[in-house]
Amino acid sequence: MTNKQRSITVFYDGVCPQCVKDRRFYERLAGRGGEQVKWLDINGQDEYLKTLGIDPAKALTELHIQLPNKTLLSELDAYIVLMQRIWLLKPLAYFISLPLIRPFIAGVYHQRVTKRLKSQGRM
Repeated sequence: MTNKQRSITVFYDGVCPQCVKDRRFYERLAGRGGEQVKWLDINGQDEYLKTLGIDPAKALTELHIQLPNKTLLSELDAYIVLMQRIWLLKPLAYFISLPLIRPFIAGVYHQRVTKRLKSQGRM
């Protein structure tokens, strides 16, 4: 399978300083494996997102990725797939996927995103 066949697309908020910082951190950890991840800034991409079946408002509040087979994943499912691609983050991906941990992490994540968007006047 070629790199293009294994590549995923990550839809992220390029206006968000923390999101950009997280992307850079991921790219550093991924090294050459990061070549299999395409990053798409969702800002100004509402029509394109809609053609993919992604609600632009949801794209601001939840991470979305598109797998090579065109399947879309969001929220923690997206984070788990992204983290599983880096050996150092695989244990964290497993941990956040645990049934007792997952709802707690999802709640904290949504609170932080909502707080960030409100402080930026974007929600």
